[in-house]
Amino acid sequence: MTKLTIIGAGSAVFTKNIVADLLSLDSFKNIEIALQDIDPKRLKASHDLLNVISQKLNANPKITAHTNRRESLAGSDFVQTTIQVGGYKPATVIDFEIPKKFGLQQTIGDTLGIGGIMRGLRTIPVLLDIAKDIMEICPKAIWLQYVNPMCANMIAINKSFPEIKTLGLCHSVQGTAEMLAEDLGENIEDIDYLCVGINHMAFYQKFEKKISDNQSEDLYPKLKNLAEKIVNDKILSSRSQKKTEYSDKVLHEKVRYEILRRFGYFVTESSEHFAEYVPWFIKQNRKDELEKYKIPIEEYIDRCEINIKLWNKLEEDMTPIYEQPLERSHEYASYIIDGVVNNNEITINANVMNNGYIENLPSNCCVEVPCKISSNGYSPQRFGKLPEHLAALMRTNINVQILTAEAALTKRKETIYHAALLDPLTAANLTIDEIYSMTDKMIEAHGDFLPEYN
Repeated sequence: MTKLTIIGAGSAVFTKNIVADLLSLDSFKNIEIALQDIDPKRLKASHDLLNVISQKLNANPKITAHTNRRESLAGSDFVQTTIQVGGYKPATVIDFEIPKKFGLQQTIGDTLGIGGIMRGLRTIPVLLDIAKDIMEICPKAIWLQYVNPMCANMIAINKSFPEIKTLGLCHSVQGTAEMLAEDLGENIEDIDYLCVGINHMAFYQKFEKKISDNQSEDLYPKLKNLAEKIVNDKILSSRSQKKTEYSDKVLHEKVRYEILRRFGYFVTESSEHFAEYVPWFIKQNRKDELEKYKIPIEEYIDRCEINIKLWNKLEEDMTPIYEQPLERSHEYASYIIDGVVNNNEITINANVMNNGYIENLPSNCCVEVPCKISSNGYSPQRFGKLPEHLAALMRTNINVQILTAEAALTKRKETIYHAALLDPLTAANLTIDEIYSMTDKMIEAHGDFLPEYN
């Protein structure tokens, strides 16, 4: 019997999606699923929810709940991580509030920037503890790693435990492909794409419509035409025409379409994310630029507040979750497990160390490339050289990712400063002295969530 252990299973909605995806497949109706979380209350809620989901899908899985991580890992074929170290309060609030006092604005703060650096520093030690347990208890398991900041986390894991079979997973590649298809009025089933780069900054090298077995149409001319209209406020992208699951805000995609205009390729992560990966859009005392590109400052704070309210409601009544349609999501986890267990070959995009897969990016960075999945496991695909201007843009983020992982592994405080100094958004807004002072205050405020630094 196949066994999946989910560490951080108290993330009820995400856990529900992954498990429902698996239970919808006939070969996994009896799968063993071990749920693990440090919060017994959330753990019980996820366990109760999955029992209802199992009934709806006529499945009979063996579902167990654990607060003891090592106990949950025994006999696992697959391990999934969806943890958030420090939670919304105090950690995420610190990541936003202290930089704001220095005049540094952020939107999401979980991938790059000073918020992403601090998130990495408090997350990597926990992931390394998990890696140690995997090596000792289920060393043959495939680790499906969903935790941000993805690249810094994966660099640290692979440098410390290169023997572990680890895939870093995200939904930005397939999610953006679906958005672009919708923007163009096309069916995603007819779209063929090739996307490579780094997590949250991968670019579609090909985006085509399949017309026949040997004929396709390049959709980039249409996308570039659309970009002119969206950036010049003549039309909204499909995502901007509807409310998100997080809030009543209308989130625009002008940043990404502007990047398409300037760089010639479309990037995978959302505009609110991407605006803080580069130095051009979020500036002190430039509200006009924020308004022009519709950039939602502190969007992640809003999402967290709404998710907390949602969770509080679900504690009283989970009926809204039960009543949701159980359609298979576009998360990769179930496709990977099905591909490995049943040899249902598929190609997905995953984050792995750059073993020559992208020639003009550093060998010690983490890249997001197509990976073939089969009963043989996973096989990342070599791409070659990216267009040089795209590789150069990625390197500005890679610098911060490598230094964040290095700081976590060496516990050298100086390396944290270097990561912050080289961050594009931070460097575009603050002086050297301000960056040092802000970093010191954030390290102090995070307290016991961070180890002692030399």
